[in-house]
Amino acid sequence: MSAQFPVARPRRLRNSAAMRRMVSGTRLDPAELILPMFAKEGISEPQPVASMPGVFQHTRDSLRKAAREAAEAGVGGVILFGIPAVKDARGSAADDPDGVLQVALRDVVSEVGDALVVMADTCLDEFTDHGHCGILTPSGEVDNDATLERYASVAVAQVEAGSQMVAPSGMMDGQVGAIRSALDQAGHAGVPILSYSVKYASAFYGPFRDAAECAPQFGDRSTHQQDPAGPLEEALREVRLDLAEGADAVMVKPAGAYLDVIGRVRAEVDVPVAAYQVSGEYAMIEAAAANGWIDRERTINESLVAIKRAGADMILTYWATEVARTL
Repeated sequence: MSAQFPVARPRRLRNSAAMRRMVSGTRLDPAELILPMFAKEGISEPQPVASMPGVFQHTRDSLRKAAREAAEAGVGGVILFGIPAVKDARGSAADDPDGVLQVALRDVVSEVGDALVVMADTCLDEFTDHGHCGILTPSGEVDNDATLERYASVAVAQVEAGSQMVAPSGMMDGQVGAIRSALDQAGHAGVPILSYSVKYASAFYGPFRDAAECAPQFGDRSTHQQDPAGPLEEALREVRLDLAEGADAVMVKPAGAYLDVIGRVRAEVDVPVAAYQVSGEYAMIEAAAANGWIDRERTINESLVAIKRAGADMILTYWATEVARTL
């Protein structure tokens, strides 16, 4: 009679919440979450980002408060983006010691100290009047090598303002090497680099460009960010190059649509792998939840578990503080 029934019964290990929790193979930890935050110069009240419900462009005071709340929740780190009052073609505010991002870094470090890792996005798109990630040639193309000089200067300014890690996101060839050399020469050999090694020219970035006010005034970023349909080997090559130049950790961006890439990168390297759950991923879940189409909390958790299961050691997510409080 027993032959009529299955011997293997996977459901035995699913029959209660306690049982499922005990055998869970993927666990989220608050220390693995990194909260992106936007500091805007010249505002007196935090400004809500319409396309990202619950996300704000912060004043100095509200930024400090949000950083403190993240630290109290056990979040592992914050990454800061700056929005200056005045922009120009070379992004001069990006390495200004008194620029919005450097002020924000000093404020956050003074507020939370070493309770979490304070890092900065190292790029120019938030600071240029044309919205591109680097210096432009007369014909309007991004000049890779001229941009490297700016990234090097920006990274040094960020570290001297208190950034405990820098995260170059512009996808310029040689950016990690240029920044590593500049930091070492400036006496900051101990500061790690988290490189946006695998960053796709994705449609999922739209709401971020509202938050950071960095939409390109013409063209797009397809000449330097990766093609979503490009071969996986291209992503792995980018990772290898960044590691050879001195990256201490690497990132895949976006996360949800590129879980396969996260998995392959995790199998390829012996350094921490981060994944950025980007603005479009956030906005889609919030919008669907607001319409009553999905269970918001379950969907957020499931999306993060999928990124962790794919191989990410760290996850940049706008829900970092909220999720950390529930874990």
